[in-house]
Amino acid sequence: MNYRTMLLIVLLAPVLLLGGAAALGVMIPVPQWGRDYVLRFVVDDARAPLELPDIAGPDDPLRPLVVIDAGHGGRDPGAIGTDAEGRKVNEKDITLAIALALRDELLRAGGIRVAMTRGDDRIVPLGYRPEIARLLEADLFISIHADSAGERADVGGASIYTLSDDASSEAAARFAARENDADRLNGIAINGQSAAVSAILVELSQQRTQEDAIEFVGLVLREGGDKLAFNPQPRRAAALAVLRAPDVPSVLFESGFVSNRDDRTRLTTQEGRAQYASVLARAVQVYFARRADTSATTGGGE
Repeated sequence: MNYRTMLLIVLLAPVLLLGGAAALGVMIPVPQWGRDYVLRFVVDDARAPLELPDIAGPDDPLRPLVVIDAGHGGRDPGAIGTDAEGRKVNEKDITLAIALALRDELLRAGGIRVAMTRGDDRIVPLGYRPEIARLLEADLFISIHADSAGERADVGGASIYTLSDDASSEAAARFAARENDADRLNGIAINGQSAAVSAILVELSQQRTQEDAIEFVGLVLREGGDKLAFNPQPRRAAALAVLRAPDVPSVLFESGFVSNRDDRTRLTTQEGRAQYASVLARAVQVYFARRADTSATTGGGE
């Protein structure tokens, strides 16, 4: 069969099919927009209004305030792993458990006020998380996360991020891209956020804010040096949306990898989470003790 014959069959076949159907009185449905076979995806055009959480701890507004952010939540599970028994391990559950343990540890020690962006399994838009810290006039913002390296079970260890337009590594850039996509992937409207986010990076009243965040990173690494397993490159920086509060020192603590057996054991046991909470709480206490000493030395002013 030559090319012209094949082309003729292709062109005439639909005409012959429709003509035969009409002669027999058979109706062939014609696709139209709006039919049931058109797939639709529901997107939450309007986010729920931002509600500020309660503040626990001393009833004294002069006491330092820490806002703890448990990453992901609700229909957003975050990184997903599987334990030795084949059970699913969700990042959102790990981050909430560590955040609650840290809150309890700080309140037990006393002297520090604490608020949480979420205290249960619900989704909080990315933009709301640093905004909660700003509106509460927090003195420190700690966002808690975990990660997954997929099939790379050898990759593990905790790390801690500060904000930077220049990622400290390719891995840090990939992590930031994935975390910053959380709203879009979960159907939350994010229109108009990019310009505001860019403005924040330009406005760096942040030089001092960033210096304070970097100081806190050093304290976490010092306090956790012999208690936690850190990644060989624990200090990281990336353009993470959740850290973009220009006037609140902010860090993202990546507690470990759900794809790593040793990390997963620490992340999913009460004893392991207590270690994370103890290290972070101690770093917070030392950080604010230094702030108080500086304030006393300078007579309360900058």
